[in-house]
Amino acid sequence: MKVKITSSKTVKPVYDGGVAPNTGEIVPLNLFDRVTYDVHVAVIYAFRPPNPPNATLELGLAKALAVYREWAGQLGDGPDGKPALLLTDRGARFVEARVALARSMPLIKPSPELLRLHPSIDGPAEKPLVQVQLTRLRACGSLVVGFTAHHRVADGQATSSFLVAWGLASRGMPVGPLPVCDRAARFRPRDPPLVEFPHRGAEYRHLPATKPRGDDDDDELLVSGVAHDKIKVHKVHFTKDFVARLKARASLSSFGPLLPPPAHQRRGGGYSTFESVVGHLWRAITAARGLGAGDPTRLRISVNGRTRMRPPVPRDYFGNLVLWAFPVSDAGDLVSRPVGHAAGLIHRAVARVDDAYFRSFVDFASSGAVEAEGLAPTADESQVVLCPDLEVDSWLGINFYDLDFGAGCPFYFMPSYLPMEGTMFLLPSFLGDGGVEAYVSLFEGHLEEFKKICYNIV
Repeated sequence: MKVKITSSKTVKPVYDGGVAPNTGEIVPLNLFDRVTYDVHVAVIYAFRPPNPPNATLELGLAKALAVYREWAGQLGDGPDGKPALLLTDRGARFVEARVALARSMPLIKPSPELLRLHPSIDGPAEKPLVQVQLTRLRACGSLVVGFTAHHRVADGQATSSFLVAWGLASRGMPVGPLPVCDRAARFRPRDPPLVEFPHRGAEYRHLPATKPRGDDDDDELLVSGVAHDKIKVHKVHFTKDFVARLKARASLSSFGPLLPPPAHQRRGGGYSTFESVVGHLWRAITAARGLGAGDPTRLRISVNGRTRMRPPVPRDYFGNLVLWAFPVSDAGDLVSRPVGHAAGLIHRAVARVDDAYFRSFVDFASSGAVEAEGLAPTADESQVVLCPDLEVDSWLGINFYDLDFGAGCPFYFMPSYLPMEGTMFLLPSFLGDGGVEAYVSLFEGHLEEFKKICYNIV
């Protein structure tokens, strides 16, 4: 697939009445923004024809940026030297491209080709916080939208709200509901503070002692490069029927204290789709990796705090509000016991990340201990290999599919190609059949074994 770039420009916010607000405003990043990944995240959309012209989408983007000003700004430091968003109205990068010939839509499976369908996420640190590429496929008339956005500005839910707003503005409709932009003032520590949970090793880690650069560093870079070349991304499709059978199997497991709570204590009873699917994938990947008794394996699961904090944070809060759950198991025990055991571990770990946990994190992160001890976030985008662990991002409850530029919602949505071993993304099936898509990154040898067993329900 040969992608030809036809234009690249900067799109600045367009305000109603043409009056721009003060561009010297500074919004401090809060504790949740600073503890997440310092990286651009890339996704791919595909729309069937007919589609509006690029100029319509460009104007819609400009209007959406006027509502979500943070995306048009820059990351920098505030007067106190702490990380902040500078509302400079610098704008977003807007790239137009076309593919002259394509036998079929190049979205059948994850591959490095996907990287050509969105602006590069590599390059200088001062690149725009939002980058968009519109690629027209002349053979079939489809439109592919490659979108990248910096994670420290917003989490998945907030980013999806911006994308929906872009669609509304492109259709000439008012953007609503409006984002709640109070990140700098919303999360204050309690007086007195109460740190009830261990946050070192969860959200924060001690940095290793520095050492002079030597041959060992070159060896580590070489190993990392070789590992990266051997990592593949695979898409698994679980049908609605498969997910139903998997949930039934998980909820029938009986392991003493790991038994699901009684049905009246849980909506619908049994384990959720997320708990069942992730438990199943955790077991299958652990088996495919060849891990056995005595090998610990840990999941890192993103947990949205909007509905967990008390009072609940508005759904339209714009920023980051994610912490992580960390279920852990002995690999041999995990594989030898049924999927309900894994689902139970996941359920209990996620349930512990409640209002008390979020409040404890705010108190700890505000205490000065992070700075005094030189702690760094455990969300480390430089990692290439997570084995024996896994990281899970679920987009099952996020409205990414609601983006509509005027000709209907996308027929395809997916994360862009990310060969980071041990990562998993869960999405609703693009077929609309009630199933689940899982994008799994593994070493090539482990992936072949995973493919053999990923549909076995045990």
